[in-house]
Amino acid sequence: MNISQVARQCGLPPKTIRYYEEIGLIRPSRTPAGYRSFSEADARRLAFLARARRLGFGIDECRALLDLYEDQRRSAAEVRRIAAAHLAEIDRRIDELRQMRAALADLVARCHGQDRPDCPIIDGLAGEAERG
Repeated sequence: MNISQVARQCGLPPKTIRYYEEIGLIRPSRTPAGYRSFSEADARRLAFLARARRLGFGIDECRALLDLYEDQRRSAAEVRRIAAAHLAEIDRRIDELRQMRAALADLVARCHGQDRPDCPIIDGLAGEAERG
């Protein structure tokens, strides 16, 4: 199957597929004319990568997960360790976003949006609210 066909099948843009090849996540074969030729196994790897990326796994995590996916002697404990570490990172980011939201909500609540130049949002972003 060519790159357009595999792209449709796995839901990834051809540019992403080329990038995954460039960094060694996939290794499609080549036709005598030099075109990429993807097998069903390549399509399954690409679909796996697409799902992993949608869950927010980074390239290095995807590389490790793909290695484990292809290793029939894999340890589920290792897969779980990678997923649990990623989950902890997501939780950390959610906490960070909640803090950012609270800080911004406070600034928005303190700004009355009048036509005057004084603005608690600008003051807060400039660090003046913390000093004053």
